[in-house]
Amino acid sequence: MGYRKNLRIVCGNLKDKGSLIKTVLSSNPHKAAVRCVILRATTHGSSSPPSNHRIAAVISLGLESKTEACSCIQALMDRLHSTSNALVALKCLYTIHNIIGKGFFILKDQLSMYQYFGGRNFLKLLTFRDDLDPETREMSKWVRWYAAILEQNLLVSKVLGCHLYSKRAKNVIGKEKDNFSTSLNSDLLNDIDALVEFACQVGDLPDSLHLQRKSLVYEIVRSVGEDYRLVQREIGTRVAELEARMMSLSSSEWTRSLNSLTKFEDCKEGISLLFRNRNRNDELWDLVKETKAKLVAVMKDRGNDGKRTLVVRFLQRTSRAS
Repeated sequence: MGYRKNLRIVCGNLKDKGSLIKTVLSSNPHKAAVRCVILRATTHGSSSPPSNHRIAAVISLGLESKTEACSCIQALMDRLHSTSNALVALKCLYTIHNIIGKGFFILKDQLSMYQYFGGRNFLKLLTFRDDLDPETREMSKWVRWYAAILEQNLLVSKVLGCHLYSKRAKNVIGKEKDNFSTSLNSDLLNDIDALVEFACQVGDLPDSLHLQRKSLVYEIVRSVGEDYRLVQREIGTRVAELEARMMSLSSSEWTRSLNSLTKFEDCKEGISLLFRNRNRNDELWDLVKETKAKLVAVMKDRGNDGKRTLVVRFLQRTSRAS
């Protein structure tokens, strides 16, 4: 098995060199330069994450023009969708994650176009599987998990109207009441649903947690943890607003709110396993628990009021008939 893996590394390195030579000899020097940057950031040979300067080189491709940004995302997607190597796929996804978090708007915009045309699973990795050996099959689970999280990350940004790492999102801190005061209940619940779904994707983790010893997987988990910390903040502000406007919710909105909060609580165990009590935020879990209890109490009170109203109407109709 070790021989097969070593042979694969050698073949992968040769393939990378061949791809670089072929790209350099391309008839389109501009696209060739972009593809070389992507190839160098997502090599076969190492199980380490792309270096900071390789990621910086990719992100800088969004500075010059929309055409260059488009070529960058196209090259990255081609690399991702053409590989059957779990490590290369993870490096591609890690590069995409850095574009989402640190890239310029023009790069993010080009990435969002894939989401627009490709739908919810636009990265198309639901069936990804590297069958070289048992470890690569386990790594494949991390590929599918990570892809689902990045897809949900972009969906959250679309629902919220800004990226989690954007200056606009950071400027919202401390102004939540002003921002939410004019929002509809349905908009608030849409936000909560999208954020909770992100948390659920994080909590639906692979069972091979020991692979976090690999530097690439470790760095991926760390980056996802940063996203989850921001999502926790966004959930907290919205659950607090939900609690404040509880009496204005309709019966269907109560039910939807309870379902979302219950779903969030259900993913707590998986999240705790992944981050080993980092990002615990006990205050948020307490807020969710208290809000759920208040929702249930209000629903019971309204249900009792409804029953009393029906009895009164029945008695009134009976008295008129007599």
